[in-house]
Amino acid sequence: MRIDEELSSAATQQASLLTIGVFDGVHRGHRHLIARLMDRAAAMGTLTGVVTFRDHPAELLDAEFRPQYLTSLEERVKLLEGLGVDFVVPITFDLALSELRARDFIGLLQRHLHATGIVVGPDFAMGYKREGDVTALAEIGKEIGFSVAVVDLLREGSEDVRSTVIREVLARGDVSKASELLGRDFALAGRVVRGAGRGATLGIPTANLDVPDGMVVPGNGIYATRAHLRDGVRMAATSIGTRPTFDEGERTIEACILDFEGDLYGQQVRLEFVGRLRDEEKYDSVEALLEQIDRDVEQTRAILGGRAAQ
Repeated sequence: MRIDEELSSAATQQASLLTIGVFDGVHRGHRHLIARLMDRAAAMGTLTGVVTFRDHPAELLDAEFRPQYLTSLEERVKLLEGLGVDFVVPITFDLALSELRARDFIGLLQRHLHATGIVVGPDFAMGYKREGDVTALAEIGKEIGFSVAVVDLLREGSEDVRSTVIREVLARGDVSKASELLGRDFALAGRVVRGAGRGATLGIPTANLDVPDGMVVPGNGIYATRAHLRDGVRMAATSIGTRPTFDEGERTIEACILDFEGDLYGQQVRLEFVGRLRDEEKYDSVEALLEQIDRDVEQTRAILGGRAAQ
């Protein structure tokens, strides 16, 4: 079974306390849970571990599900490790794992990771058809000496801090609210590809990003962003949309990188979204568009000038 191999790759001889989930975005709610995990593990004298699914279980279980990830697996693991846990184990949610009973799943965690218990949120469930909710897991735990601690969700005002909420605010283009919930600026990475070349023709060259399928892209609009390039971090005014002034229907992500000259084709660029400047608009002339772009650039400088790179 694949999960046997993946868990054995992180096998430890010391007792550990775990949390389990996708943890997409590693947002403030996730960090709240993991902080409680670390507090409890410190009191118990155990290691701390995070078991994270490589892909969302719904990709296998729901034919209608279309993933919209806030973070790639690589970034997610890096962020989780940065929280100070002792180990992070990515596992694959495949058919065999979907049919594994909750008690057997716990047995694998005990065998490979010497797990003494888990710390999870109130809506957590594991095992075949989500049979192992927190109540069922607590009963199993009593029988086999496996602790189950439940941590309340972190709330922001009247809402729980969840990945779904962050996706919703990003769809509206509210990157400032998304950053509040994440605890850092939302970021999106992609490879620079050749576009229509219109920006260069207008004297405003842009980097067109090809983002992997399944990643969240903020709603259409113009944003103040930081562009992480090979040679450092630059300010950028980034447009997401369909370029209505030119009646082009394909959605693109175009970053106008300030004070930069050079060839970025083929490079990976990471954009951090700091603020939304305005909606995407259709202009009556190219001249009117260029005047607006000049204003966008100045507003980007004003917003980012006092903000250090994260």
